[in-house]
Amino acid sequence: MRILPLQPLGLVALLAFGAHAHAASSGLGLKLDSVLHPAPQSDKQRFPIFLDADELRGRQEQDIEGRGNVRLRTRGKSVAADWLYYDQGKDEVEAAGNVRIEQGGDIFDGTRLKLNVETDRGFMKQPKFRLMQQNARGDARDFFFEGTDHYRAERANYTTCGPGQDDWFIRAGDLDIDKSTDIGTARDASVVFLGTPILYTPWINFSLSRARKSGFLSPTIATSGKSGPEFSIPYYWNISPNRDATITPHLLARRGLLLGSEFRYLERSYQGEVRVETLPRDRVFDGSRYAAFLRHSQSWGPWGIALDLQKVSDDSYFRDLSTQVQTTSRTFLPRQGIVSRAGALGSNGVWAFSGMLQRWQTLQDPLAPITPPYDRLPQLTLSTNSYDLLGADASFTGSYVDFHHPTLVNGRRAVAYPSFAFPLQTAYAYLTPKLGVHYTRYDLDSSTTKLPDASRVVPIASAESGLVFERDTAIRGRRYLQTLEPKLYYVYIPTRNQDHLPNFDSAVSDINFATIFADNQFSGDDRINDANQLTLGASSRLLDPETGIEQLRVDLAQRYYFKGQEVTIPGMPARTRTSSDILAALSGKVAPHLIAEFGLQYNDESSQTQKFALGARYQPELGKVLNAGYRFINGGLENIDVSTQWPIARGWTGVARMNYSLRDRRIAEGLAGIEYDGGCWVFRVVGTSITVGTGDTTNSIYMQLELNGVAKVGANPLDVLRQNIAGYTKINERQGSDLPALR
Repeated sequence: MRILPLQPLGLVALLAFGAHAHAASSGLGLKLDSVLHPAPQSDKQRFPIFLDADELRGRQEQDIEGRGNVRLRTRGKSVAADWLYYDQGKDEVEAAGNVRIEQGGDIFDGTRLKLNVETDRGFMKQPKFRLMQQNARGDARDFFFEGTDHYRAERANYTTCGPGQDDWFIRAGDLDIDKSTDIGTARDASVVFLGTPILYTPWINFSLSRARKSGFLSPTIATSGKSGPEFSIPYYWNISPNRDATITPHLLARRGLLLGSEFRYLERSYQGEVRVETLPRDRVFDGSRYAAFLRHSQSWGPWGIALDLQKVSDDSYFRDLSTQVQTTSRTFLPRQGIVSRAGALGSNGVWAFSGMLQRWQTLQDPLAPITPPYDRLPQLTLSTNSYDLLGADASFTGSYVDFHHPTLVNGRRAVAYPSFAFPLQTAYAYLTPKLGVHYTRYDLDSSTTKLPDASRVVPIASAESGLVFERDTAIRGRRYLQTLEPKLYYVYIPTRNQDHLPNFDSAVSDINFATIFADNQFSGDDRINDANQLTLGASSRLLDPETGIEQLRVDLAQRYYFKGQEVTIPGMPARTRTSSDILAALSGKVAPHLIAEFGLQYNDESSQTQKFALGARYQPELGKVLNAGYRFINGGLENIDVSTQWPIARGWTGVARMNYSLRDRRIAEGLAGIEYDGGCWVFRVVGTSITVGTGDTTNSIYMQLELNGVAKVGANPLDVLRQNIAGYTKINERQGSDLPALR
């Protein structure tokens, strides 16, 4: 080995640097290692520098030069090169020839480097870089280190595609990467996709890790049958960790400029969101249009507050300007505020109070007008439950409501319903007799009705009993715990004439497994049915004996009447049958990856099926799902609903949904599209068709290019896909949300 000193230092000089020699492999040469201590600075901690190379030379306490396989290590970074010079006084490194610097998981390869080790400031020529935490890479003509975790590049390319895959990249005249703020900024930038520039912008910034940041989001381009081609470019404002806002100019080719804004907030004791949309002049509608929504919830000591205020400018706002059937079919918009409080009642009881002011905006369809619901100004509710009170469970429900309506009877209603239950229970059986009295008082406005003020007292008696049988069983070699749970529910309510009472909110409850074991077949408090009836039911479940998870459930129930019906809803005929329809249901995992649900409502007197529903979901893994369902209501609807997300070729996934009305012989909701996962990018194109109002149809097309970790270009169909395809999974992200989350 040959040592070329800058001045004759000899072995003493090498020892002063802390150097020592050792044999290289096979004894063919020597390699020098050196431990250096930079000159201390007044307010900086002194860190050692480890340096090794084939050849070293230098001046004590000043500088050192290495040649051949040089490597410098210090402070979480390392520099490798063919030649390296370290200035100990300036704490500065220069390197040339196959230069590589590694720090914090990031890797930079270039031809020349100059870097201040202490300040992390310097430059590199013609680098290729990889940012490991951001899963990104790129290259540049010139690269600048501008402090800890802060880089800048000129004439740069940036992508999240893996090595050897340049499907897309950002080509920028100037690229700023600030990992401390998690923001990347590109100026004079073009997005190049499959070799073709598809977007140019003088300035764009993006989150390096998909965290929240202020700035323009990717523009959206779409088309709909109602508004024609659409273009929007949202601006996201990250106000603070617990507040943000999005402002979206939305250009509708046929209608004009719609400006939307959303503000969200989240605090320890309250949270909410405000959304406002305005279309100053709709050229199709020939007028101005708007929508406003406020949701707020807050805890104020023991009190809770909730607001839900919604309003639109006109009845057809959603039908004209929305492309989602859940929105276009909205009929009632609430404007309500609720205050509530709950607490303990003695040592074995609880109580809860709530007060509400509620109004409604009713969106009318001219071809199918409906009656608006009552406003409640106010509604006060109190409920209590006391357990093991002299061997009984005591409960009380009371309410006071002031009903207002522009065309119907107005008035006030007070309700008090105390009851006592006497539960008797063993490990395999239970019996619960219950007695209660339902008191109602009406104070009516004489200007809206000729009905007099009135009151009603109705005693209610019931008894519920059941048994629980269990046994071990095996199906296809798998062990289960099977239960059989028969149940009886008897109700007696004497007849009380209620024809002289108004009907503010009562209706006939739909018969199902939730209502068939209830004492009143009417919803609301304006009608209490007369009853002498017995409900028989049975359930059987298959349980995992180790986890207790329910694998399969079968239910059966029917109600028997021992007297004819006398109390009815105005305009509804009295029941003449001696029994209700038979209810049957099955739900659970019927095979690996297959969940099925079945429901039947059967009239055994007329031998007719009143309702029938059958549904199944097959999902062997995320990204593969097939849903199928059939629904029938006698005299109402009959439809088939099929939806799927399924891989069809390497990288390609098909998405589709068809909700077909067999009665109307048309598609009520339709969706078809395709997704392609290119590894570092995803392309989606989705078309939808939905029927709104009483037959009007709107069609929309969504087309989106998502560049992983950087931007989405086009119209976002993800919400539409999730709402239409149960079990849909974003193919390039198995978990998480596309929406920024408040902390």
